[in-house]
Amino acid sequence: MSTPLRSVSVRTDVTRVLVVTAHPDDVDFAAAGTVATWTLDGIETAYCICTSGDAGGFDETPRHEMGPLREAEQRAAAKEVGVSDVRFLGYADGRLTPSLELRRDISREIRRFRPHRVLAPSPEIWWRRLPASHPDHRAVGEAALAAVYPDARNPFAHPELLADEGLEPWSVCELWLMAAPDERIDHVVDITDTVGRKAAALRAHASQTTHMTDLDQRIRSMGGVWAHRFGLTAGRLAEAFQIVPIG
Repeated sequence: MSTPLRSVSVRTDVTRVLVVTAHPDDVDFAAAGTVATWTLDGIETAYCICTSGDAGGFDETPRHEMGPLREAEQRAAAKEVGVSDVRFLGYADGRLTPSLELRRDISREIRRFRPHRVLAPSPEIWWRRLPASHPDHRAVGEAALAAVYPDARNPFAHPELLADEGLEPWSVCELWLMAAPDERIDHVVDITDTVGRKAAALRAHASQTTHMTDLDQRIRSMGGVWAHRFGLTAGRLAEAFQIVPIG
């Protein structure tokens, strides 16, 4: 029998977290249970979503309606886990690259919200679950990493943020990555008590999840796997992350 993995230590002085994702619903599939634990603990959490998800969906919704629909779904999902600050950057779904413009716009949100922790997608490919490593996800992961270090903390990076918008540099202390390759995962959060909120958040994305008749089973299956790997008590559920401390 293999020895359970042990979670690395994480900061306990965090009071603000910024979540950066490519699409509406990304955070809810990967981390809604964790977000709910944060907000229940009084940690202020905000979302920065780089596209409006206009290239997604599984029904006959006209394309021009999909972006506004998915934004509304994400706002409803965010409320289920205690988040009210939700901002969309308006990039084209399916066409994201880790451009200087995207780095600047994520840096703007970091300087605006001034989080101690940023949660973002991994820029690496998770070969075992390739759909989790959508090119948009990896582009946002790379851009968010650059925004966290060095852009947001450097007054000479994207100087217009300070000169034109008055946004002072801000140093993030800790980066959490979602959908990282298995060998990178080094921390889990027990979401047993918030899994209902995660399920409610995912159901709020009706355009994406209505066809998933096994949604609850999916959530519990994946959550059970990570809980078992990290030695949580039988029956517990977890979400998994790679933790990157930042000096």
